[in-house]
Amino acid sequence: MTDTTPHDTNTLFIEISGAGLPEVDGLYVPSEAPPAKSESGTVSSTGFWNGKMAWDRADGKAARSPAISYSNSYKSWRISRLDGHLAYELTCDDELPPTDRPWNVYKMGVAPAPKVVIHHVDPCEPCPAPNVVYVLGGPGAGKGTMCELADIQLGWTHLSTGDLLRAEQQAGGPTTEVIKEYIAAGKLVPNEIVVRLLKDAMERTTRTTGKRNFLIDGFPRSLSNLEAWYEVFGREMELPTMLYLECPYEVLEQRILGRARYSDRADDNVEAMKLRFNTFKAETLPTVELFKRENKCVEIDTSQDREAVYEAICQQLAPFTDPQLLAQPYTEKAEILLGLKPYPAS
Repeated sequence: MTDTTPHDTNTLFIEISGAGLPEVDGLYVPSEAPPAKSESGTVSSTGFWNGKMAWDRADGKAARSPAISYSNSYKSWRISRLDGHLAYELTCDDELPPTDRPWNVYKMGVAPAPKVVIHHVDPCEPCPAPNVVYVLGGPGAGKGTMCELADIQLGWTHLSTGDLLRAEQQAGGPTTEVIKEYIAAGKLVPNEIVVRLLKDAMERTTRTTGKRNFLIDGFPRSLSNLEAWYEVFGREMELPTMLYLECPYEVLEQRILGRARYSDRADDNVEAMKLRFNTFKAETLPTVELFKRENKCVEIDTSQDREAVYEAICQQLAPFTDPQLLAQPYTEKAEILLGLKPYPAS
């Protein structure tokens, strides 16, 4: 029979490493083998085998094409040796070769089984440029909430400089103590650390998910932050749009104190709040003014209700967002973040 299922084009790349059979290691690209009949009698289309995506070795040395494919007969994913004999398999019905569990050594294979990584961008090529929108506002303005909503509902990737810095602290490393000292004092972390974390996170996201729309929460906090951005990404890159979440200090203070009841953040207290707000006025507002002069700043009043703020943000992101995502109803998590539904009892 012929596989008549309509398929999206296979544009994924697979990287295999750590196999007990070193010849298996390497880069695999979407198969270009012409349609042929599989062992189950299915005639597959180019780039697919038995209804699922399939791959060949990038160097073209494998005798079997596709070299990574799915078997209808055995209900398993398989990886071949250079001579075409099968070396590794994983019994399952996943749409893509699994990356979250150990493979089995099969027939002509040798232990250990390999590690499999799927890339949405050719790892041998430069990563495509990200589509970035900066999100700034005073502490408690709602940056995190609004970015999380856009992540959940609209498919934008939310990157918080604060979250990235806290994750870096937990991971340990040469910059951990420096980051801790700056955050505890309510000061800005050195630019080179922040920009490196952002660049790594965006490239990792694009390569592993294909997503290129990013909301960067809490950046650039200073003109020197922006200068470091240009040093990494180049001045020829168009200046990103900034969403500036405007909110009176009295409202920000109430929100921070309310958040302190359930957050575990060391800087959710009155003294730290004052330090952070003074730093914001001295370091960040000049950056906001620069974006205003360049007609790259959109001000949004976040003292209004959360749903109105979110709708205003949706309007700004709509030109770069999948219309189906814009039209979908709120998820339960979104309703909770918007205050339309209470948090579940713990």
